[in-house]
Amino acid sequence: MDPSSYLNIILARYAKSFDIYTDHEADGRHYAAYAYFSSLGEKYVLVKKAKLWSVKAFEHVFFLREDAVTQELLDDLMRSVKEYMEPVLVRKGEKYPEKDHMYTYLTFAVLCSQTPDAAAEKAIRNFRFDRGYLFSMRGHAEARLVVADMSSRKVYTNPAGRSLRKMYGKSFEEAERGAKGYNELFVPKEQRPQSEE
Repeated sequence: MDPSSYLNIILARYAKSFDIYTDHEADGRHYAAYAYFSSLGEKYVLVKKAKLWSVKAFEHVFFLREDAVTQELLDDLMRSVKEYMEPVLVRKGEKYPEKDHMYTYLTFAVLCSQTPDAAAEKAIRNFRFDRGYLFSMRGHAEARLVVADMSSRKVYTNPAGRSLRKMYGKSFEEAERGAKGYNELFVPKEQRPQSEE
């Protein structure tokens, strides 16, 4: 399957509630796309001044195109989680995340052209990062990993990313039948990639 067609379908699913940026640079790496989500939930008693509680939730999704998933790639992604994403995107350079932070998911979606071998599958399952703040009073940050194999149309995830498996799997079916994707549904015609016109 063509990774561009597949990415186009996946981004359409995210675009309903995420901000999408294509051809994104972060921490010295080029990503095919980046999706950002933030949510604020609050509970009041009669008026907004009488706030009982509020919670903030975030997700950052980084999309990569790779020939194969290797231990070196996963080690570099984990380094990025620990040295860039968690301190910059979650804590914003502070000791703890902002007040009312509940969770931040740091998600990598790797679109690869070669089926992961047994060692790569094990490395995907072992990709783990979960950090709590102030005994979870300031929430937690967790890394999720999804690997979509373009050749076998299978989806591999780490335990934290298991809930994404169904969506990524169905996207193969949608791309195969030529469903409209992000470029057709969300990008103005004059701004679409040349191949889309």
